[in-house]
Amino acid sequence: MSNELYADGIGEITVTGTIVRIDLMSLSATERDASNNPKPVFRQRIIMPVDAFANAVDLMQKALGGLVEAGAVRRINDLPSSPKAEIIQPSGASANASPNFN
Repeated sequence: MSNELYADGIGEITVTGTIVRIDLMSLSATERDASNNPKPVFRQRIIMPVDAFANAVDLMQKALGGLVEAGAVRRINDLPSSPKAEIIQPSGASANASPNFN
């Protein structure tokens, strides 16, 4: 049996030289922010070389393309010239959706 880890999202990505560190975050069951929403807390870090990170990004983009084709998510483009402008929203998102994915 293999270990599994759940994360609500990525908190931070840090590049130092040829090493990439990806901090995984989960919503706290006990800590709340000023708006009474669960606070994101650090859970675990993935550390990999830059080339492995680039390959992982390519693989995730392909997986995302499959999710878009299947209708599981849709893209909303505010500024088509900027990749950061792509916002991904789950189809039928509810008010209980994680704030990490807004």
